[in-house]
Amino acid sequence: MTSTLVETVSINYEDFNESFLTCGTCLCTYDGSEHTPKLLPCSHTVCLQCLGRIAAAAAPSSTPSTLSSNSSGSTPRETPATFRCPICRELINIPRGGVSALPPSFLVNQLLDLMASQRREVIPKCSTHSNQELLFCETCDSVFCAVCVTNPHTSIQTGDHTVIPFSIAIKRMSEILLYKANECLSKLDEATDSVTNEMQRLEIAADNACEIATKAFEEAVQLLEKRRLSYVNKIREVANTKREKLLEQLELISKERTQVRDTCDGLEYQVEVRHITKRISELSSQLDSFISLRHPRENAHLVCKMESDYPSLETAIGTTIRTSTTFPPLCTMKCEPDSILCMGLEVDLLLETRDYHNQVRKEGGDPVEVFVQTPKGQRWPSGKVTIEDNEDGTYGIKFTPTEIGTYRVGVEIFGRSIKDELFPVDIAEHNNPVKIWGKGELCQPVSTAKGKDTEVFVLDTGNARVVVLDQALTFKRVINNEALEGRSCTGIAYCHTSDAIVVVNWRSKVVTRISTKDGSTLSTLTHPAFEEPIGVCVDPKGNILVADNGARAVFIFDHQGAPKHTIKRDNFGLLGGVAIGPNGKTVIVADMSLFILGEASNNARRELCIEKEIKVAGKGRFGGVAVDDDGIIIATRTEKTRSFLQIFQDNKLISTIDSFSSKLKRPSDLAIISHRNILVVDLGNDCVKQYRYK
Repeated sequence: MTSTLVETVSINYEDFNESFLTCGTCLCTYDGSEHTPKLLPCSHTVCLQCLGRIAAAAAPSSTPSTLSSNSSGSTPRETPATFRCPICRELINIPRGGVSALPPSFLVNQLLDLMASQRREVIPKCSTHSNQELLFCETCDSVFCAVCVTNPHTSIQTGDHTVIPFSIAIKRMSEILLYKANECLSKLDEATDSVTNEMQRLEIAADNACEIATKAFEEAVQLLEKRRLSYVNKIREVANTKREKLLEQLELISKERTQVRDTCDGLEYQVEVRHITKRISELSSQLDSFISLRHPRENAHLVCKMESDYPSLETAIGTTIRTSTTFPPLCTMKCEPDSILCMGLEVDLLLETRDYHNQVRKEGGDPVEVFVQTPKGQRWPSGKVTIEDNEDGTYGIKFTPTEIGTYRVGVEIFGRSIKDELFPVDIAEHNNPVKIWGKGELCQPVSTAKGKDTEVFVLDTGNARVVVLDQALTFKRVINNEALEGRSCTGIAYCHTSDAIVVVNWRSKVVTRISTKDGSTLSTLTHPAFEEPIGVCVDPKGNILVADNGARAVFIFDHQGAPKHTIKRDNFGLLGGVAIGPNGKTVIVADMSLFILGEASNNARRELCIEKEIKVAGKGRFGGVAVDDDGIIIATRTEKTRSFLQIFQDNKLISTIDSFSSKLKRPSDLAIISHRNILVVDLGNDCVKQYRYK
């Protein structure tokens, strides 16, 4: 594709007239009588009067050689009279008819005709100095004469003021005013078309609803005829109410159009710059108000829902008519406060609907359509986006981004875009913590557990206590117990059956059950095979599972502390943690791999056997592990140079939380505290961090 750059030049009338329309000899302007332009053979143009004087002055010098004869003695012939061009001094022969017989200069005559046809602009002059053109300062918005007034306007060289001829200023502002007026009229035309189209759609929707209602009630008995008519009237009543509002908007648009046209009337006779400037300002402010006029203040959403088969008369009589006062241009969208904008995590958006008066609506049922545009400009199919009507005027919009960059979410209601036409959603590559708590409060925290309601327990080993937080990571209280002394407790779990916390002490090799109410000791247990018990969890039945790093085994006790059986495998190494799967049917053991154990029948005994081993590439080991109600496994993993979280679903790695802006350092344990929210104990940074996942 090629483009052409067009340059325009403004020519001064006096300069043009002096250069092309004035005789170079007498300096008189060419006309159609005495100063008729004549074209000489040398291509120069001189007026007729000057040529007459030049020819008369040259006659004496050319007269002596009046006759000439040839050698044969033939009849002598007359030598033609000549003169020299006053411009180039070339010798010019005078024709028999004299200088008036010279050809006219057609180009000059055409220029004369062209200039005569052009409109001469009125140049305002100073009332005192008739030859002085008025000037206009754009900086000060004032008109002045350069001779009458000596002020900063004339200091053009300083660059402080912009001064132009007043005639040009008037022309320029007139053009701006006309442009603004045409723009206003264009917006009003768009508004008229938009409202008219909406009225047509309203008519179609109303007719369709009436047709459905009529067909449905024709199948009913005569007793339903009265009810049918009431519904038809109600539909028409709703439609008429909507139509009246649209007609009011059309009338307002018409008034605005008339006002704009009145503003431009008499513009060609207006020379008062302040008045023109005021009109330009008024039209500019009106443009903003026309934005609301462009969108119909009512909508064509009118639906009569009828069932084809009526199980009873109550169902037929109970048919409802749904409409809406939603005004799409005022509806807004925002991200939910706890939404993490990260690749692979579900994005939660909230659409809030409002009516024309900008009041928040409290009812749902609007036909909401959503499309998502990827950072590469591709449009997702609607099946990848979930829309949930909250029935309170808000709608939840959810989708899961698969790449980093800016996604753009478009929402239409009644086929019209909302205020945020393409809502930007910036998706980051890294999943960073939502909240961090404990820096300066905790000392060597090693484990955490979710209690009942909103309580979260953090084993603060360095301070020999258990800190109780809520789900918002707000401090509530502490729990103290003699089992916590010695700074050697490494695992904590919550027992729902007794509302107690269970802690394990690797040095004393004792597991203690502590009351969450007063911190008293409820029971203790130990086992002669304990070597280095480091992790503990409790299943829904109250059974206690203890992971022993020294014995490389998992010991299982019943709710009273009696040993049940031991899980010990040759491929167990340095155990990191243990967790109970959904419904207590499986056990997950963290080691170099993740081992999923399930019950199996063996000689009439129910034992836990390895069902699946999840291996991950790279040299490292797992630490804390947790499982949510959907069977998603989250585990901490530490390698030589970094620590991170990994999420598994259906025994496959689906995402990694690298905590890019707040690096994990020796993550030791974790616990799921709410839906898709997990709390990680960061031992190396003496804090706990909350993350969103999947």
